[in-house]
Amino acid sequence: MSGDEPLVAIRRLSKVYVRGDQVIPVLVDINLDVARGDYVALMGPSGSGKSTLLNLVAGIDKPTSGEIRVAGVDIARLSDADLAAWRAAHVGFVFQFYNLMPVLDAFANVELPLLLTSLSRRERRERVETALALVGLTDRIEHYPNELSGGQQQRVAIARALVTDPTLIVADEPTGDLDRTTGGEVLGLLDRLNRELGKTILMVTHDPKAAEKAHRLIHLEKGVLAD
Repeated sequence: MSGDEPLVAIRRLSKVYVRGDQVIPVLVDINLDVARGDYVALMGPSGSGKSTLLNLVAGIDKPTSGEIRVAGVDIARLSDADLAAWRAAHVGFVFQFYNLMPVLDAFANVELPLLLTSLSRRERRERVETALALVGLTDRIEHYPNELSGGQQQRVAIARALVTDPTLIVADEPTGDLDRTTGGEVLGLLDRLNRELGKTILMVTHDPKAAEKAHRLIHLEKGVLAD
């Protein structure tokens, strides 16, 4: 991949769901470029296809037609096994409801993605400790999710997203379950990751305040994209 190419290049992307005899178009002929180091917010009404687009870029779902190239790889053409391996290596996920394992402490939750790699136990520990330090939770490393506030749980989730040093961070309503103050802290952290570490972030949000943090705001309306 040359330095001039976008990190994410989407061409004529469509997604259709079929329910019985009903065909439901969710995304229609989407074209979108995301530069390396960009911070993009996706907004639109419920049902506009925002989360579907995010899931397609992250390799969680596959398009009905079109092309999605991430770091030069057309992920729409990968087999399920290759797509899972690509996703583990290149994508960090941040979800609205954290998706932490309640029976694992903060360290073990952050370590989970690394268990799919060939890193040694010592290397995994170093990565996890670094990620938790970046989100300011070194003192909560042995705490379980039920011992953490909502904001702290989301910070653990962000550390988990970072620990593999992913190509792309995707965030689906990362402040949707948080109060305004705590949400602002989480947005400040994502902003730091973008500015200081150069992480590329694609975020779905309903919150205009959250969208203001992004470099670029894109609207989806009935599956159609508009800058």
